[in-house]
Amino acid sequence: MEEQTHHQPQLLPQVQPLRQEAAQQLPPPEQTHPRRRRRPALSCRECRRRKIKCDQKNPCAHCTRHDTQCIYQPFQNHVEPTLPVPQDQSHLQVPPVRNNNDSPNGPTISTVGQSQREQSAPPDSQSATSRSATASTVPRASTVTSSSCSQVGSHDHNVDELLKRIQKLEELIKSQAHGNTTSSIPLSEAGSNPLKRRRQGLGSHDWQTVLNKPRDLGRGGWTDTAQEFAGIIVCWGEIMGKQSTNPGFRDSETATLIAQAGDLLNKCKRTAKSIKLVRPTRGLSSSIDLLTPPTREVCDTMAKLYFDSFESTYRILHAPSFWDDYQKYWDHPESATPDLRLTVLLVIGIGSSLFDHGSPEASLRNAELVHHWIYAAEVWLAGPLEKDCISLPGLQVYCLTILARQIFSMGGDTVWVSMGSLIHRAMQVGLHRDPKHLPSRSVTVLQAEVRRRLWATILELVVQASLDSRMPPRISFDEFDTEPPLNIDDSEMDESTVSVQPHAKDHFTSASIQLALLDSFPTRLRIVELLNSISADIPYHHVLTLSSELTDALRVNGRLMQDTPESTPFQRNLLDYLVRRFITPLHFPFSNQTRENPLYHYSLKLSLDAATAIMSPEEDAAFSRLMASGGGMFREGLRVAMAAPCLELLVHAQEQRLDGTIQRASRYRELLKETLRAMISLSETRIRHGETNVKSHMFQSMILAQAEAIELDRPVEKELARSARDSLEYCYDILKARAKNMSASVSTPNVGLGGSDMDVNQGLDAYNLDFDWDAFLPSQNFINGMDM
Repeated sequence: MEEQTHHQPQLLPQVQPLRQEAAQQLPPPEQTHPRRRRRPALSCRECRRRKIKCDQKNPCAHCTRHDTQCIYQPFQNHVEPTLPVPQDQSHLQVPPVRNNNDSPNGPTISTVGQSQREQSAPPDSQSATSRSATASTVPRASTVTSSSCSQVGSHDHNVDELLKRIQKLEELIKSQAHGNTTSSIPLSEAGSNPLKRRRQGLGSHDWQTVLNKPRDLGRGGWTDTAQEFAGIIVCWGEIMGKQSTNPGFRDSETATLIAQAGDLLNKCKRTAKSIKLVRPTRGLSSSIDLLTPPTREVCDTMAKLYFDSFESTYRILHAPSFWDDYQKYWDHPESATPDLRLTVLLVIGIGSSLFDHGSPEASLRNAELVHHWIYAAEVWLAGPLEKDCISLPGLQVYCLTILARQIFSMGGDTVWVSMGSLIHRAMQVGLHRDPKHLPSRSVTVLQAEVRRRLWATILELVVQASLDSRMPPRISFDEFDTEPPLNIDDSEMDESTVSVQPHAKDHFTSASIQLALLDSFPTRLRIVELLNSISADIPYHHVLTLSSELTDALRVNGRLMQDTPESTPFQRNLLDYLVRRFITPLHFPFSNQTRENPLYHYSLKLSLDAATAIMSPEEDAAFSRLMASGGGMFREGLRVAMAAPCLELLVHAQEQRLDGTIQRASRYRELLKETLRAMISLSETRIRHGETNVKSHMFQSMILAQAEAIELDRPVEKELARSARDSLEYCYDILKARAKNMSASVSTPNVGLGGSDMDVNQGLDAYNLDFDWDAFLPSQNFINGMDM
């Protein structure tokens, strides 16, 4: 044995003990029975190892998706060790040797312990079993039963086999030491806990994605395991100039459509850049006229719109106190303090977002004026005399500014960054402590309620921003003890109020909607903590528990608002939207695993129901305007909601084509198509109202075209290219018309909210990170490795 091992290369310390064990623990020849396969293996080695269906292409679709080497070879008597390389394996240990003398086939490589665990494990725990399989590859190569060293000489082929496998293991460890951290995640593990697998496999590229796209849900999301999007991804790559091996795109007519789409996409980009040339952050005029509101009559209408809509949900101001200060502002505008002036302007500006301006052009002119007010508030909040802003009026201006930025898409995607400063200022003022802990003589009933309401508003803004940015909420229940506000109307208290009796919970007041949001706040906070935690696992039963609590909250809110004639459709829609939008991200890692694991069908159902409810709110003109022009959380909820019906439409159409019912059972498919058409119409409306990113409209059009191509049995590649070309051409015409109506600069000082000659060069998404198409796609490495 010593002569035989003398010529072998020096092994790493972790693997050297295996050679001595192999020399002492080889099976006798009469007990070694080669395993024979009854039928030839047609699948690749990786698909056989994962026990998933292989399309028998070279490379196959699964290996292409997971960026693994696709190898076809005849079945052998042993299983090659496959060791996914984690980020840190410097402490790799070899498990102890097991004895299997009782095995009917004689002492062979032990896999009994693993197979028993796999058979007895419940569905939710199979992920741990599959992950432990990689660790058991080392004992497979070394765990043999005890035998006499005198038998080794007659079984040199077994020793050679073990040494070769040990050598391969050594090469894997060496390659990992040189920085090769590429690992593959088998689809068989996808049904267990995809979010945990995604976190365990995080690398530098994934964290770059988080930093560059803080609202990116595409990383490890729907499309990582949704092969239905493969054709769309390849078509997008063709439009961007990356040729694929798919012969369907080499057809002359399809190639012409691709070239036209690429040219139109470049035109859209150039036009969008020209629309966003002049921004307040790059050339803000210092004229005081830009901070002058329009006529008193117009302002009264806008301020009332604000209190009838947003203030009922985000309690920032005490209505009677505001109207008193509002009147003082108009009586003596020259003596108004900066916080009062900005409060009045922001209230008017937020209310103007719900006003019917008559045309998208007039709405854009109004948005441009409000942009200057928002920017002025940001400058004041970040000024050198920041101490002046750390007060209740300063916090009210801050909350109004955060809300306005999201409504007018002025940096709405970066609100989470600003929320940290808002929380710190609120704690500096003491809002995180209940007013009863403050000296009673210094805090009136009105001041106490304003503090409680303002803190509840900040909590709501924090949890919404955390959901959109996929970042931790930076607040926990251990950090505050402020009690919920009392269920009373604003008119029931003023500066002279000494005590007040709250109403019953089912009695609707101006604080009822905020209290309803506070009831579900603990559940939603746990959801964002769960989704944004780096190391925590997400058991499916925990997801079901949170989902059940969220569904119960929606039902309670529905009963409260339906039994209340005082509530408006806008208030009911906004309350439902702010709570329901948490359902889809919560089930995101599981709902797209339904085809591999039917246990997760409930997640898909909830995601589809949530998307349908968000896309079909109660009819209200003001809420429709908000969804058509709003950014931040108002746009992000739509973006996430549309993923579920898009994927379900493609899956359902493909399944019906395979089972031959594509022409018979079409009712459900038509319902999904109508939902998708409504999304396309909304994307068009958003472009007309200021958005410059056309990829959402193109993506949805390609989804619909692919489904219809499957129905009519037409070439999918050609229909994808045609729909992309038509969508980009349509969007380019809209952008070109907007650019044509632009004026050179802002030159009109006395500007109203309705119709001025102010330029429309600034779209509503000029300060955000755009409705990024890439968020729906996997990483660039996946696209580069795609061969179709």
